[in-house]
Amino acid sequence: MEPPLTSQTMTERDTDITATVVRERTRLVNFIRRRIRDPDDAEDILQDVFHEFVQAYRLPAPIEQASAWLFRAARNRIVDRFRKKKEQPLADLSAAGDDPDGEYRLDLDLPAHDAGPEALYARALLLKALQDALDELPANQREVFVAHELEGRSFKDMVAESGVTLNTLLARKRYAVLHLRARLQAIYDELGI
Repeated sequence: MEPPLTSQTMTERDTDITATVVRERTRLVNFIRRRIRDPDDAEDILQDVFHEFVQAYRLPAPIEQASAWLFRAARNRIVDRFRKKKEQPLADLSAAGDDPDGEYRLDLDLPAHDAGPEALYARALLLKALQDALDELPANQREVFVAHELEGRSFKDMVAESGVTLNTLLARKRYAVLHLRARLQAIYDELGI
């Protein structure tokens, strides 16, 4: 059981919180604004992340890697924000699998079919860019990504069929997602999505 927090410990933690916020604020703001166009939404996410950070940091077991924690919390908030949009994410195009962690998901936001000619054009560009990016992947990464995201196959089934360990399949998919995100970001920036 953790010892109770003294006022000195709380003061030290408050000082650590302040130092972390000051040190990481600019990087975190830039990280969020690269992904969220609306400055008000970006600021809301930033404030939510800092609020969560303060709450979590004051728990008896403090956060060990504050910077990593902040960026993971920001990424999760951004993903949540995109999921609330009315656009149709890639995950809705296929049967969702059993992805154990959001970091292995692409969360590609595609404009809806009925959103007009500009949206259809943007959708076509994104799908073409996705196909080109998929073609660049090593075969084993592409196969895992396609099987899980597009065909809706579970990791459990892929392990049983291939004999490859779950951790290896997860790592392959993670590398594929990281590559696809990097390649598609330019298209999103160009389209202003």
